[in-house]
Amino acid sequence: MRQIHNMEYPSEVAAARVLDSITKLTPEDAGRVVIAGSHGGSYAAYCAARGNVRAVILNDAGVGWLQAGIAGLMDLQQWGVPAAAADYRSCRIGDGADMARHGVLSHANALARALGCRPRMSVADAAALLSRAPASQARPALQKESRTVLEATADGAALVVGADSVSLLNADDDGRIVVTASHGERLAGLQTDGVNAVPRLVTFNDAGIGKDSAGIGRLPLLQQRGIAALTVSAYSARIGDALSCYQEGRISCANARARELGCRVGTPLKTFIDALLNGRGTY
Repeated sequence: MRQIHNMEYPSEVAAARVLDSITKLTPEDAGRVVIAGSHGGSYAAYCAARGNVRAVILNDAGVGWLQAGIAGLMDLQQWGVPAAAADYRSCRIGDGADMARHGVLSHANALARALGCRPRMSVADAAALLSRAPASQARPALQKESRTVLEATADGAALVVGADSVSLLNADDDGRIVVTASHGERLAGLQTDGVNAVPRLVTFNDAGIGKDSAGIGRLPLLQQRGIAALTVSAYSARIGDALSCYQEGRISCANARARELGCRVGTPLKTFIDALLNGRGTY
C-alpha cells in the first residue's frame, strides 16, 4: 500500500496519478492513467484530453441536470480516451485519495467498458484495467479559457462573471459577483478554499452534495473570509457550465454571509443576482 494525503490506497493504483483536480495535470502526467476528484463534465474532460492522459476516472457529481456530471465521458470517447466516473455517494468529490481508496464506478464510456470497466467496480480495480489502454493521439482543439461576462455596466465594466472552473478566478474578480460551475468542495490537498479572489459573491454547483456533504464544503471556509457563497443544485443546472448555473440554477445551500444579503434556498440564482444588482433583497 502507498499513501497520499495521509491516507492509504490500494496497490492497484500505484501506477496511476491521483489528483484532487484534473486542472492540476502536469506534462509529466501525459500517457498515465489519472484518478481525479473533479466532476465528469465537459470542461474536466477537455482538461484531461489536453493533458494527453491514457485514461481517466472522474467523479459523477450526482450525474445531475441533463447528465452533465458524466457528459465528459462521451467527449473523451470521441477523443479516443477511455474514461469512467465514480459514484458521488462512494467518495468525496475534490478528494483524489478518497476516490482511489473508496470510490465505486457508476458509469464508463465504451472504450473503458471494452477494457472491462463496469458499474459497481472499485476505482482501484478499474484503474488497473485502464492501464492496459493504448495511448491515443486524438486530442481536442485548444479552447480559450471558459470565462464570460454575464452582466456589465453601461460602459462595459464587468459586474457578473461566469467561469466554468473556479481555477480561472484571479484578482480582477475582486468585488464582482462570480458564477462558477465548479463543485463546492475545497480540494483535499489545499489548506485554502481555492478561490483566488475576494468576490462580492461566489457560487458553485453542489455536485449532488454527496459523501460527507463534500459538494458544499467551501461555503463555511468562505464565510470565515467574510465572502458570501452559495451552491446551486446539480439537478437544476449543468455542472461545468457557468451559463447554465446562472440561467437555470436554483439555490440549494448558502453560507451566513449570503443569507444576510437576502439569499434563500430554492430561489433561482439569477433572481437573487438581479436583486443584488438592483439593491433589493429576496425575502
